[in-house]
Amino acid sequence: MKSSILVVEDDPVLNQLLVKELRKADYELDSATSWQQARERVVAFAPDLVLLDVNLPDASGFGPLSQLAGTRPVVMLTAYGSVNQAVEAMRLGAADYLTKPVNLDELELVIRRALEASRLQAQRALSAAGGGDDATLAMVGQSAAMEQLRQTIREVAASDVTVLIEGESGSGKELVAQALHAASPRRGEGFVAVDCCTLQESLFESELFGHERGAFTGADRRKAGLIEAATHGTLFLDEIGEAGPAIQAKLLRVLETGRFRHVGATADLRSDARIVAATNRDLLARARAGQFREDLYYRLSTFVLRVPPLRERTEDIPLLAAHFIRRRRQQQGLPPLTLSAQAREVLQAYAWPGNVRELRNVIERALITASQAEQIEVRHLGALAPGGAAPAAAPPATPTAWMPTGEPTLESIEREYLATLLKKYGGNRRKVAEVMGVSERTAYRMMDRHGYK
Repeated sequence: MKSSILVVEDDPVLNQLLVKELRKADYELDSATSWQQARERVVAFAPDLVLLDVNLPDASGFGPLSQLAGTRPVVMLTAYGSVNQAVEAMRLGAADYLTKPVNLDELELVIRRALEASRLQAQRALSAAGGGDDATLAMVGQSAAMEQLRQTIREVAASDVTVLIEGESGSGKELVAQALHAASPRRGEGFVAVDCCTLQESLFESELFGHERGAFTGADRRKAGLIEAATHGTLFLDEIGEAGPAIQAKLLRVLETGRFRHVGATADLRSDARIVAATNRDLLARARAGQFREDLYYRLSTFVLRVPPLRERTEDIPLLAAHFIRRRRQQQGLPPLTLSAQAREVLQAYAWPGNVRELRNVIERALITASQAEQIEVRHLGALAPGGAAPAAAPPATPTAWMPTGEPTLESIEREYLATLLKKYGGNRRKVAEVMGVSERTAYRMMDRHGYK
């Protein structure tokens, strides 16, 4: 599931820039330009992380930080940073502290680390409360497919074998990886997630393996990588099929020898992190076609876990919907809301090409439109309601040539080509991604960037 971020910044230009850039990184975004607006958006949007300016028109200093830090990670931004101010912010609970102008790559890495630390803290709290005896209970569903998946996770969790999680986009592969970690002897150590399709290869290598001071322009200090952060814990490589050839070769060496090297270093380091990878592609077929290293595939697929798509466990849909409703309403401090019998029937009759992620989005939209109602009715389900033109794959179309006119920019070519494919395939993101030769997540980011929902 996407993490959500609230940007609280009174400079409208910087505010919009941060929202735009972070949305490209596949986060859900909302924004506010004052502390009053921020408090309202925290209730309505319930963000996973807040990016907070130190000086706002109606609040300055660390008062807002003190109110937010106990409920979610907060990354502070200031135009006039000092060591004392940074120390005070961290003492009051800030996840990190950055000065303007903000380096966007650094900001993205800081946010990722803060969110991961928050998830780890929640896992440890669950374990301390006694909920860690069966971490797979966090996966909602009582279908035979889910019970089988839980049983398989229990069986493989005790070992250190490398696991490849296969499943369609939105089916919950990262949740399965987290359950695998939480059920393992490594549960008290870090679970470090790496999204293999959000970073450029050069930056990805530095982030994953770390770098030495002076390794490249801007490397003013030695930095440990995510493999080191996962020491004694679990390293989760999400969408491993998107990793480039150079990264694949270095990952293979880590799997074979347990050794890796910082960018710019001459000496090896050792890692005992357990590797869990996930993909929504047929990696074996890609390996046989020369699009993925076959030796790496066989190293990763020592044990394969398949996550069933939502259409194969429709009996779980009412449970999942109730879970999303309860969680969102609790975050907003509101009483429970139920689904009508007719709404449940509509949800179970739909094919859910976007899987659990799509169901969550439908439920959250329904909660907005049903905010004053006693329960969620069919009319609140938007496109899924009768006559709402629910998205569905279009029938096979005769291939047509597509050529831009004039001398367009690359941006306009991408936008027009994407619009053509979306129209041709009835908005089926999976098919559009397949035709374009990119992952579904990449296709989604492109659609979002060009305003196509």
